[in-house]
Amino acid sequence: MLGKRTLLILALALCLVMLGCAQEKKVEEKYKLVKPGTLTVGMDATYPPFEYINETTKKFEGFDVDLMKAVAQRLGLKVEFKNVAWEGIIPGLLAHKYDCICSAMTITKERAKQVDFSRPYFVASQVIVVRANDNRIHGVKDLAGKVVGVQMGTTGEFFAEKLIKQGIKFKLKLYKTTPDALMDLKNGRLDAVIIDNGIAMWMAKKCPEDYKVIEQRLTHEYYGIAVAKDNPKLLKAINDALLEIFKDGTYAKIYEKWFGSKPDISLLLNATNVTSSL
Repeated sequence: MLGKRTLLILALALCLVMLGCAQEKKVEEKYKLVKPGTLTVGMDATYPPFEYINETTKKFEGFDVDLMKAVAQRLGLKVEFKNVAWEGIIPGLLAHKYDCICSAMTITKERAKQVDFSRPYFVASQVIVVRANDNRIHGVKDLAGKVVGVQMGTTGEFFAEKLIKQGIKFKLKLYKTTPDALMDLKNGRLDAVIIDNGIAMWMAKKCPEDYKVIEQRLTHEYYGIAVAKDNPKLLKAINDALLEIFKDGTYAKIYEKWFGSKPDISLLLNATNVTSSL
């Protein structure tokens, strides 16, 4: 027969479990989560330093990964990442396979027709990357007659197509991932790659013997976290969390960890007209 003390402990434990379940249910109802108590994030984990899978630990790492861990913590949720090919990443969100997308995604007018975006969390631009020993290309006009690689479905592709329409003729090759394009550039199958400045500077710093970045910002873009249009409460919660992260120094620490410099937070706090026309 159980003693009074044991019964009291069991009753207390039962109350705590019930309270936890009630809180989890409350969060689930509030945010329309795929998994109760968990923020499930879709990302194309082939894009260092923003998102990639560590070959040794097999875990997700990167700037976007650390950012979403901080967001989930402020929402009182666990976080789970799903690796999704870029071409299927928005359809997967619309099918509610995950709760949001955080994958170095530029806020564009076309994408905003399908999903809702958070406030911007990163300022980016397109740049040209060439081989370290190649001195033929100094700007977009020098791409004429060359072979240029881009990742399909990205603003790099959109900008390259815009250049061709403007009369700068070059052969455009599409790749499923940016690392594939950079590998072909290294091996001489491409003359240049047009990609976001974040990964460009990362690769040039990591492999200076292979790559260099043409110091010319070709576009002005903002990254945002994408949420399904039928989940406005989650969008607001993410925006509130981002604002906290910007103001309390968390964002600056994450940024400095991955890029080695301090960000200009004012650009994010005061951002207007954040939708790229690409």
